[in-house]
Amino acid sequence: MLRPFAAYLRVYEPLAALGDPPGQRLVEAVSAATLRRAGIGGRERYLWLKSQATRPPRLLPAELTDGRAAPGLETDVLVLDPAEVPAGHPGDGPFVCPLEMRARSASALATFLIEAPPAMRNVVLEAGGVTPDRARSRTKAALADLSTPAAHTLTTTWTVPLPWFVLIDPNERKLVLGSGPDDPLREASWRTSMSEAVRRASEASELVESTFGESGPGRVLARTRHWLEGFDPDSVVELDYGGLVQLFADPILDADTTAEEVHDILDALRSGNVEELGELFSELREFWGDVAGREHAN
Repeated sequence: MLRPFAAYLRVYEPLAALGDPPGQRLVEAVSAATLRRAGIGGRERYLWLKSQATRPPRLLPAELTDGRAAPGLETDVLVLDPAEVPAGHPGDGPFVCPLEMRARSASALATFLIEAPPAMRNVVLEAGGVTPDRARSRTKAALADLSTPAAHTLTTTWTVPLPWFVLIDPNERKLVLGSGPDDPLREASWRTSMSEAVRRASEASELVESTFGESGPGRVLARTRHWLEGFDPDSVVELDYGGLVQLFADPILDADTTAEEVHDILDALRSGNVEELGELFSELREFWGDVAGREHAN
C-alpha cells in the first residue's frame, strides 16, 4: 500500500525531557520501539480512518468515544536509533518523537474553526454531530495532551517547504533507495542537533528579513525558529521526505540537490549575486512545482 504523500519536520527530545520522571508506559514503549519511520504515515492514516468508522464518528483520531485520549497517547512514539544521532551530539538518549496524533489534529481543527468560511464550517460540524462550542472545548482538551508548547512534528503534503532545508547541513542526508519507489524502507532524510538548527534558522531569518522583509520565507523561518526553541536544547531535529520518496525514480531522488541549492540561495543573498539567485529560485520552483502538480493530477 502506498504511504501518504507527506513530509515531516520532527523534533526528537531526550526521554528525560518528556516527564520528571517519564511515565512507565512511555518508558516501556520507548524500550520496545515498535513504530518505524516508514510506518508513520500508515499509522496516522489508520488512526484517522478508525475515528471515522465508528458510529457516530469521533471528532478526533486517537481518542475514545467519551473524548478522552486513547492509550496510544503514551505509546505511539518514534525512537531515534543511536546510529542516527548526529556525530558529536552532546545529549544523552534515547531520543523520542511522540506521534501526538490527537493533539495535532486538534490544532488543525482549531485553525479550521477560525479560518474556514462559515458555511463550510457548519457543514463539517453538523456531519460530526457537534456544536462549535463543543468542538472548541474538545480541541482545547486535546491540546492539553502536549507536554511541550507545541507538537513535536510539522507535516506538509506533496511538497517540502524550502525554509526547512535551512535547518540542516546538505551533507547530513541519509538516502536509502531500496528496491524502488514502493520499497517501505526507501528514505531521504537529514538529522542535526537542535543547537545547529536554531543557529542556522536565526542567521537565515535575519538575512532573509533584511532582504525581503518579514513576509514569505522570512516569516516561515521566524515561526520555525520559535517552534524549535520550545523544545529541550539537547534535542535532535529531523527533516524527512516521508512518503514523498515514492514520487521519485531512483536517478531523480539520488540527484536531488534541493538542500544544496537552498544553501546556495543564502550564499547568493550574502554576496548580492542577483543572477545566481534568480537561477536557483527558478530551478527549485520547476522541480517542486512538478511534484506538487501531481496532487492535482490525482
